[in-house]
Amino acid sequence: MDLGAIDLALALGGLIAGLMVGLTGMGGAALVTPMLVLLFGVPPAAAVSSDVVAAAVMKPVGAAVHIRNKTVHWGLVSWLSLGSIPGVLIGTLIFAKVLATSGADETIRTWIGVVLIIALCAMLLKTYLTARSSKIHGEQELLGTQLPVRILPTVVLGLIVGLIVGMTSVGSGSLMVTVLLLIYPLLRPSVLVGTDLTQAVPMLIAGAIAHAGLGDIDIAVVVSLLIGQLPGVYFGARLSSRYDGRRLRYLLMVVLAATAFKLLGAPSLLAGTIAIVGVLVIGAMMVQERVRSKSSCEPSSSPSPEALINSGGKR
Repeated sequence: MDLGAIDLALALGGLIAGLMVGLTGMGGAALVTPMLVLLFGVPPAAAVSSDVVAAAVMKPVGAAVHIRNKTVHWGLVSWLSLGSIPGVLIGTLIFAKVLATSGADETIRTWIGVVLIIALCAMLLKTYLTARSSKIHGEQELLGTQLPVRILPTVVLGLIVGLIVGMTSVGSGSLMVTVLLLIYPLLRPSVLVGTDLTQAVPMLIAGAIAHAGLGDIDIAVVVSLLIGQLPGVYFGARLSSRYDGRRLRYLLMVVLAATAFKLLGAPSLLAGTIAIVGVLVIGAMMVQERVRSKSSCEPSSSPSPEALINSGGKR
């Protein structure tokens, strides 16, 4: 591969995806794979295989930051990996079987669109349940690396996500983070992100090796992505302990909805409308939050003399 094959626009897309992964643990393949297919015209099969390989190189960088910061739940990582490693190998075998058929690209494109819809629904469900739980139970103390592990659902989650990653490259972050929060609602956000990035490493390495032998890897795409993804995930992981990534997750939901419908054959006008309306709604929410926080910071007016007298404040 010569240097002329490197695509700087693709590297910029990789940078954005890397920041998203480092900050939230989500959005790597969910952003990159549709971007490769819809914006850069990469065949779906090559997009999946290339993204799996790039992610296998990228995620250890973000995981290393969290390991150093001691924000990794190693019990969760171990049990998730017990399911995800065989899962990604089975998923890659299914991918290879489909790759040998005449309609492979269309089938894989549909798979990606369906998985994005599933990820979006899971994220919406998680947002609803979190809001409902906070209303019912109020503020609860979040737990870190000592949180007890529910073994069976954790292993099953790893197996299912691994299977999906092997078939579509999507899910190691967007699906894993969301379902982990459903299973462990009291897990601290920084530990959630660190655990997700770390558990993805063995799964993606196994998947990358399998896709190298059975898939369709484009080395120029992999290198272009990594030029942006590696610094992006490093700086995103460094910032994740100081930022909960909530607004970014809302933006990710909008992107998932628009790209999923486009991959499933919806008209560009519909996909574009979803994206524009979603961004406008998020912008309005951000403005509203800023106004509320600004008003809450304003000093209250001085109490009247009558209030001081009634409260016993008279000297």
